Amino acid sequence: MSDLYLFYKPWQVLSQFTDDKGRSTLADFIKTEGIYPAGRLDYDSEGLLLLTDDGALQARITHPEFKLPKTYWVQVEGQITEEALKALSDGVELNDGKTRPARARLMKEPKLPARAEPVNPRPGLGTSWIEITLLEGRNRQVRRMTAHVGFPTLRLVRWSIGNWSLEHLRPSQIKKTRIHLPAKQHKVVLKPRKKGVKKEG
Repeated sequence: MSDLYLFYKPWQVLSQFTDDKGRSTLADFIKTEGIYPAGRLDYDSEGLLLLTDDGALQARITHPEFKLPKTYWVQVEGQITEEALKALSDGVELNDGKTRPARARLMKEPKLPARAEPVNPRPGLGTSWIEITLLEGRNRQVRRMTAHVGFPTLRLVRWSIGNWSLEHLRPSQIKKTRIHLPAKQHKVVLKPRKKGVKKEG
């Protein structure tokens, strides 16, 4: 059995315990010693971060061959189109190569805690919310993907990693769980996205 900690990382907090520039870090919220993030989440993104003191579990969660699906709730500038969602699902060509197939759909605005600094779309454009599930984790990938299809990301919240999610957590809260590390992990493949914009609810 291994200890795993689910942490709701607030906006503008580094996914590390130290910083030489005086920015907010995990040490401001987490007092448990000897645990480290399994992966990272950008400073200006919010949401689920997994931590553990088990090196084998940490490696299993982050191993590039067996990436756990990560689901993000993304507020973008403008009213996103079906064409843009299809492009995100099929994969877009970034400067470090084409992204792998993903799942992308329109969703209703989720009930999330207010961010310390509200989003600020350009006048007249408004915003829309989409849900994106990825099987890879390139640097600032979601933001680069939505910008590529013409809808810049304004707010980014990682809702889940594998079967773990933010459910019942509030920003800065941490929850400990005990899990059994399986002897073998199978590669995950996302099914192709169905045609048509599907709204949640």
